[in-house]
Amino acid sequence: MTTTQSGSRPGRATAPRTLAEELRARSDQALTGLLRARPDLLNPVPGDLTQLAARLSSRASALRALERLDRFTLQVAEALAALPDGGPDTAVRNLLTGPARVKPHPAADPADREAVTAALPAALTELREQALLWGPDSALRLVIAVREALAPSAANPGRTGLGPTLAEATVGMSPARLQQLLTGAGLPPTADPVTAVAALGALLTDRRRCAALLAEAPEPALALLERLVWGPPTGTVPDAARPVTADEVRSPVEWLLARGLLLPSSAGSVVLPRELALHLRGGRSHRTVEPAPPALTATTAHDPQTVDAAAAGQAHTAVATVEELLEAWGLTPPATLRAGGLGVRDLKRAALILECPEPTAAFWLELAYTAGLLAPDGEADERWAPTPGYDTWRQQPTADRWAHLARSWFTASRVAALTGTPDGKGRTRAALGPELDRTLAPVVRRAALTLLADLPAGSVAGAEALLPVLRWQRPLRGGPTGPDGRDLRDQLTGWTLAEAELLGVTGRGALAGPARALLTGADPAPLLEPLLPQPLDHVILQPDLTAIAPGPLLTPLAQALALCADVESKGGATVYRFTPESVRRALDAGRTAADLHTFLGRHSRTPVPQPLSYLIDDVARRHGVLRVGAASSYLRCDDPALLAEVIADKRAAELRLRLLAPTVLAAQAGPETLLGVVRQMGYAPVAESAEGDVLITRPDSHRTLPRTAPVPLPDGPPRPDATLLAAALKAIRAGDRAATAVRRETVAGPAATVQQSGPARADLRQLPRTAAADTLAALQTAVLLGERMWIGYINAEGLSSQRVVDPVKVEGGFVTAYDHLSDEVRTFALHRITGVAEVDED
Repeated sequence: MTTTQSGSRPGRATAPRTLAEELRARSDQALTGLLRARPDLLNPVPGDLTQLAARLSSRASALRALERLDRFTLQVAEALAALPDGGPDTAVRNLLTGPARVKPHPAADPADREAVTAALPAALTELREQALLWGPDSALRLVIAVREALAPSAANPGRTGLGPTLAEATVGMSPARLQQLLTGAGLPPTADPVTAVAALGALLTDRRRCAALLAEAPEPALALLERLVWGPPTGTVPDAARPVTADEVRSPVEWLLARGLLLPSSAGSVVLPRELALHLRGGRSHRTVEPAPPALTATTAHDPQTVDAAAAGQAHTAVATVEELLEAWGLTPPATLRAGGLGVRDLKRAALILECPEPTAAFWLELAYTAGLLAPDGEADERWAPTPGYDTWRQQPTADRWAHLARSWFTASRVAALTGTPDGKGRTRAALGPELDRTLAPVVRRAALTLLADLPAGSVAGAEALLPVLRWQRPLRGGPTGPDGRDLRDQLTGWTLAEAELLGVTGRGALAGPARALLTGADPAPLLEPLLPQPLDHVILQPDLTAIAPGPLLTPLAQALALCADVESKGGATVYRFTPESVRRALDAGRTAADLHTFLGRHSRTPVPQPLSYLIDDVARRHGVLRVGAASSYLRCDDPALLAEVIADKRAAELRLRLLAPTVLAAQAGPETLLGVVRQMGYAPVAESAEGDVLITRPDSHRTLPRTAPVPLPDGPPRPDATLLAAALKAIRAGDRAATAVRRETVAGPAATVQQSGPARADLRQLPRTAAADTLAALQTAVLLGERMWIGYINAEGLSSQRVVDPVKVEGGFVTAYDHLSDEVRTFALHRITGVAEVDED
């Protein structure tokens, strides 16, 4: 097909421009937008626009771009793929809505012609900007790879449900069989197969003649066509390729085969030609055309203040939950599986610590991991433990801590809900394992939360309401389908809403105010801070050896209280219980009885109960009387009677104690075992060093080495920044100038390729060739005259390139010149220049 290009004489037909020429005509701003939207095109940077066009035409690049189209833009591309190349935009509109005067098929959904007409220009613009389409509106052309991916066929009807054209379906059919089809359809015979196919195609595209032919068909044949009209366009027929004539018809299928209304697609199947399917559909390519996304309506609504309050309460709980988990794992870090991840038993223990189901515990674990607060310690016997970053995070205000968790969750590619599901080999995926990353996860999170943000404040919309819109926005980004028949996007949407509620991003199902700031990239902490309960600096001590915290405590107070008391219950108020073991834990950490009395007296709103004071003094009086050291280990005490009591106790038999001196007992067990057994016997020993000093143990001492948070898997190549885009555009433009430069006749030399006469376009696969002496003379002349030169150059890595340069100086075997490709002054080795040619400036 030929079109009239701008700048040519009226009425003069010229060949359509190529994709490279279309790119060459784009402004720098338009090319920058293309490179920003398609970052895969920059790996590596194309040498010129011809290479860029070739890369755009690759199947992998085209499929990546198609995945990012909305449903209507994709339907426009599918309609273009069903049309002959070079069709006008009016043909696309008619294919989407059906011709204005043609009765639509009764099974087709009504098409809003005005809405389609209004939305079509934007869709075509999007396809052009993505370089999936080029040409004027009167001659639209899809990139070859896009047409190949979307063109309907018998094996792949696609979303249109159409089959191949009659010309495609009759490829390889004998001339004799084509004559039989002409006769069956009532057309005059022709000896030329091409003319025969054209005549049959013209019959099927002529609505009046095709309707007259179908009016002669028996009702069962029409019913059969009706079953194939919306796809799939194929059906199974025994011996489909047999040459049935109109005189030999014995069944509805044979009636259609004899007239070319059905054509064989294989030995046992037939296909409905695309032209006939479009006739039966009333000219529609799609049963349902969606020029706009489905309307998103809220299922219910709450007061925005109530939503924010509920979300803030859950945000505080989320921070406390992560802290509680990591505090416990700092004391007893679980082992890392050999293949990575966490064992099933350790996951169950984490669920018991947090008093929640295992899937919820897996979510908190993954949240801590993605936030960089939890990591393997890297030791030979590797264990999961808090990172040094956890200690920094723990000292921050609650709002800042939540903001860090929320940002990490929002951008993470890890999906905690996949824990416990089977992988491709039937093995169960472990929490914190290496198989939980999904690149689609952050995309779905952002899309789902953005839709919630578009609703009025306080509005609630579940996954059932969000999914139709999400499917319209990216119809090809559904991901793999699971055993339940739902694709990954459907699952991620439900998981996103559940996790958002757990984390406090939503409250009662509606998006909270701080989360709206999170979506825009602002800091949500200032919005969350006034909504959080203010931390308290006091507790209420009771005579039953408990302390009640009526609200959240200041972090230092909570940490100090957890050291000397055990949490008995959690909720709106937290109850701590003092026991001999908890008091001894504080004494082991270096506290004294006086320290504990002072601490409790300073932070209690009530006087310290007498039973609690007695408990502290009693444990402190017995604490450290016995000393444990290494003999293999020993037990020493200044009171010989107490040692005699210990050695006479039957519970100490496993230690195999032996009296070395009146104040020293030797044991065959190690110090840790000796310390534990003696404590189980009711004593309160302490460990000491080889110098006799008391060893102070800290229950939170286990930390990993400094670790960084795991980087989310990128959804395709990373987006280039402005600097890279500017540099890439300069390189592509300079390479294109070199590749398309009009040159004068090159100087002939050994192994030279001489341009014969007149200007010639550079061959990208061939560098200019001139003799070394001629090369040197030409460059020296260019320096004197200030001429621009076109050179071929091979760098130290053996990579060849073509460059347009302005020589400045030639000396010492090197040429100093301004290089238009790199946009800087560079030095070129003369022996690496393959040849030169002058650039025609005319």
